[in-house]
Amino acid sequence: MKNQNIVYKILISGLLLLGTGCTNLDETVYDKITAEGTTLTEEDLTSIIAPAYTSFRGIFWNWDGLHDLYEESSDCLVTPQRNGIGWGDYYITMHLHTWGSTLPHAEGNWSYMYTGVNSVNRAIYQIEQIEGIPNKDKVIQELKALRAIYYYLLLDNFRNVPIVTSFINPPGYLPVQNTGKEVYDFVESELKTALPFLSEENNTETYGKVTKWAVKMTLAKLYLNAQVYIGTPKYNEALAEVNDIINSGKFSLASNYADNFKIKNEGSPEEILSIPFDQVKTGGSYWPFKSLAAPSQATFEMSGGPWNGTGGIPQFIDTYDPDDQRLKDCWLGGKQYTSKGEPIMVDGKQFEYINFMTNVNGCEPNEGYRLVKYEIGTGDIGQTSNDVPFYRYTDALMIKAECLLRAGDAEGAAVIVSQIRQRDFKNTNPAKATVSGAKLNGGSVYKYGTYDSGVITKLEGGADIQYGGFLDELAWEFIGEAHRKQDLIRFGVFTKKSWFTHTPNGDFRSILPIPQSVRDTNSNLQQNPGYN
Repeated sequence: MKNQNIVYKILISGLLLLGTGCTNLDETVYDKITAEGTTLTEEDLTSIIAPAYTSFRGIFWNWDGLHDLYEESSDCLVTPQRNGIGWGDYYITMHLHTWGSTLPHAEGNWSYMYTGVNSVNRAIYQIEQIEGIPNKDKVIQELKALRAIYYYLLLDNFRNVPIVTSFINPPGYLPVQNTGKEVYDFVESELKTALPFLSEENNTETYGKVTKWAVKMTLAKLYLNAQVYIGTPKYNEALAEVNDIINSGKFSLASNYADNFKIKNEGSPEEILSIPFDQVKTGGSYWPFKSLAAPSQATFEMSGGPWNGTGGIPQFIDTYDPDDQRLKDCWLGGKQYTSKGEPIMVDGKQFEYINFMTNVNGCEPNEGYRLVKYEIGTGDIGQTSNDVPFYRYTDALMIKAECLLRAGDAEGAAVIVSQIRQRDFKNTNPAKATVSGAKLNGGSVYKYGTYDSGVITKLEGGADIQYGGFLDELAWEFIGEAHRKQDLIRFGVFTKKSWFTHTPNGDFRSILPIPQSVRDTNSNLQQNPGYN
């Protein structure tokens, strides 16, 4: 690099600490570094870029983060009031769809996502001040693509949000709110512009980074949900994007479903965009503690007693075929044993997770199966090492199947779904792997309706759901991967059906409210329709 004075913003507290929310974009310049006579190394560049990616970890597994937002508002998971333990409160609000503008899940996700945006803006600003960086345009376009992924998530959840691309702003600056269509167009444009600059490789060098394939998956998601976002279906465009991924030959199905979620899952052939975690260096999910009951400490030799919160909604568990390996890979039920195979005894009886819940206002500690999809390691201290497969190859295949189904090629869709199901029935009943186009086109097997103490009090069923059979397949494949809310909305179920204690409570709830705390600091932000 040429000798020159380079001044760029750096946070004394460390580059791995993340920035502020969107409503306070001004940051103090804590220090200035003169880089005369120095050469920028790859290590320096990595340090600048790292916080932009680090934000992804918080988005998925932070408290009230993406996982909880998409799953606990759905028909699959619930955190009820646990008798003698607690919980409930805003988790019940989440389940009932009675939230307002102070919903912690809305507050949290807005903050997490805009922290990601701000971190990208900071990194781009720093890099633009430095001359002599090799492949500078490529680096900046990769960051812009990452920012577009953050905005895709903001679009999906809040729709009408400010588009902010600058890091340095004048005093008193308040971002202006953009429409959902403007955000959609921005995401699409940024991703398409970045494509020619991004790597087509799928190896250890690109692992966890935004590549051409991660961008194409985001575009596919954008187009798959375009009718929801902007009122215009774009299934053909979604199909084209996933066809490129499939035809690339870079990815394949893992031999076993559970391999995608193991502690050491970075070698999975399915992972298109992963969020890396490490128990020691970059702690991840607290999920085992939030979900499991205290007696399960003896099963997994955990470092402390789990907190006994979230369980599987029995109506959803009942949708599984008993021979489907995903039921065993994802859910912990039945009588429980220690790691040495000894019965776990509680009050003189063997502890047992049961596929039963009383109601959201009062469940016993053992009610509800527990989601154990992400492998739990011995001695877990509440920070797991499982990388999150944010985009994986099966998702690309299922997007293709859905696009074919909606285009009238139900049998073409069935071929793909059957291919995916083969690994789930290969050791039990291989014939059950095959599904028909008529099954995917038909209704859901989910017995929708209000549920109390094991009884569906007002049966609605799922026979009237168009492509309900395919919606079921999405649930069995992607439970716990922050898919379900989006899928329910796209299939017209999220605000129309009842499950457990939840009943429909307004179509406007397909979009989250702009958090009240954010509006209190930015007078330019108008509340989304339906909320006060």
